[in-house]
Amino acid sequence: MTMTSFYPLLFILLLISPYSNADNDLPIVKATPVLMKQIKVIAIGEGQVHDSLRLPARVDLDQQRVARIGATVTGRITEIQAVLGQEVHKGEQLAILNSTELGLAQSAFLKTKSQVNLRQLAVTRAKRLLASDVIAAAELQERESMLTEADVDLRAATDQLRVFGMSDNDLERLSKEKKIHSLLPITASIQGTIVERKVTVGQVVEPTDALFTVADLSHVWVVAELPEQQASWARKGDEALVSIAALPGEELTGRLIYVADMVDPQTRTVTVRMALPNPQRIYKPHMLATLLIRKQGVQELVLPDSAVLRVNDSDHVFVETGPEEFQLRPVQLGISYGNARRIVAGLKQGDKVVVEGGFHLNSERQRKELE
Repeated sequence: MTMTSFYPLLFILLLISPYSNADNDLPIVKATPVLMKQIKVIAIGEGQVHDSLRLPARVDLDQQRVARIGATVTGRITEIQAVLGQEVHKGEQLAILNSTELGLAQSAFLKTKSQVNLRQLAVTRAKRLLASDVIAAAELQERESMLTEADVDLRAATDQLRVFGMSDNDLERLSKEKKIHSLLPITASIQGTIVERKVTVGQVVEPTDALFTVADLSHVWVVAELPEQQASWARKGDEALVSIAALPGEELTGRLIYVADMVDPQTRTVTVRMALPNPQRIYKPHMLATLLIRKQGVQELVLPDSAVLRVNDSDHVFVETGPEEFQLRPVQLGISYGNARRIVAGLKQGDKVVVEGGFHLNSERQRKELE
């Protein structure tokens, strides 16, 4: 073998030799008595860790506690009593509507009620005449049939007025006074806060228009979107933690109350929700939040964050190998769980690692290497 062919071969052997990797020749640092006073060592053990997923979220209205209130009949708004942000009770009047359609329906009701009364009298008279053999039984049957038709018309007119928002007391008063009232109050259907108002005085509205939105803000939702790739990761009932950007330092605990069964085709995400009590109205809808979903805890080898050193863009720890002797060892770590990291590779249970003073040991190692 010539010299010119030997050097390339030697270079290849150095590349594949295990001793050419610095990690296989891990440095050992001898600590001085002064340095030992700054060092704290613990043995690696198991701890309960939770797989978790952090998602951007928002505070939203509890849609089961929201009512969108509109007019039951076409008409013009003549008066508005409610303002945005006002607390209202169920049945409280929010606005007044003047409706020609309501007046016509009341007129039809009074007419059909009058027809029922007249035909009831006709049936009563026919029964007396039949008893005196003045008329035939067919005449009585005809008048009873006409009374039945009038009763059907009256029920239809009554139902129409109920749909328009008139109560039984209103109908009784209309029957007694026989006066048409075309003014109809628009009332709150639940107790809560007016969070939206879309009406002004003089505006013509229809039954399809939502004029007020009333929400019970004593409970809200925290809503997040789970990426499609992780759709199988969350389940209803999973533990969840919420932190709200506007309220730093506060962490709220709860459980997922809803995980959507379908993926949103536009965003390719799955909606998840957590219920959040809000008796003091601290949490405002549309606040930005972070939702942390946690799985059931399992026992894993864990390492305190304070033991980890970044050397050459990778994680290392100092492991005690003898009296006042420490070896810098590379480790592979998982995600953080509070102040701890799950150990994937590089350490075993019982290894003694430095959790305080690792920076000083690393400085000593670097000094020795420079010397």
